[in-house]
Amino acid sequence: MFAVIKTGGKQYKVQKDDKLLVEKLEGKDGDKIIIDQVLMVSDGKKSTLGEPVVKGAKVEAKIVEQTRGPKIVVFKKKRRQNYRRKTGHRQDLTMIQITNIKAA
Repeated sequence: MFAVIKTGGKQYKVQKDDKLLVEKLEGKDGDKIIIDQVLMVSDGKKSTLGEPVVKGAKVEAKIVEQTRGPKIVVFKKKRRQNYRRKTGHRQDLTMIQITNIKAA
């Protein structure tokens, strides 16, 4: 059984016991979370598509750790204007593990 969920503005295809990095979710390590933005559920034989979400479907997950992504260098420049700006960015991420998928 697998599901397609939406979190942090992105879509992920998940199965039971999958681990994935998503945009930061509130909670501490070991907390259980429920994702109700389920766009599709399939058990191999029957697929259910949502309009836009599947009613009653939920994906349960556990927060494994709160982490940060790699550093990205942002450099802006306008030639011949003596304009240079250098900044950096590190995205906050959450690693979650899927514990259960409940269809409608």
